[in-house]
Amino acid sequence: MPVRTSKMPTEAEMEILQILWERGPSTVREVHEIVNEPRGTAYTTTLKVMQVMHEKGLVTRDDSERSHRFSAAIEREKTRQSMLKQLIDRVFGGSTEELVLSALGAAKVKPDELLQIKELLAKKGGKGGSK
Repeated sequence: MPVRTSKMPTEAEMEILQILWERGPSTVREVHEIVNEPRGTAYTTTLKVMQVMHEKGLVTRDDSERSHRFSAAIEREKTRQSMLKQLIDRVFGGSTEELVLSALGAAKVKPDELLQIKELLAKKGGKGGSK
């Protein structure tokens, strides 16, 4: 099977990136123990995904020790922004307003979250819609 050339992380890759962003440099075994808990994923599957991530430039690998340590090569916030932009463009026709309205309508919003949203809107000048 050919290696995907997209720099955008898949769902499995995002799960591993989340672990690396939280834990910092980790071995495949350490990542696998976390990924394996809810799913029962095989170690070789975790290893292969991390190898593909290395080929795609999503992670770096320190192979100076017997157990290689992997680190996220991309920043969490930049990745979120890029994926969010792609979602807005593909699913909401480029409309930030549609995204926000859908998000607020689809999930229960906690009072403290609503307050944060209001504060952000106030900072942004209360302007809605696309950029």
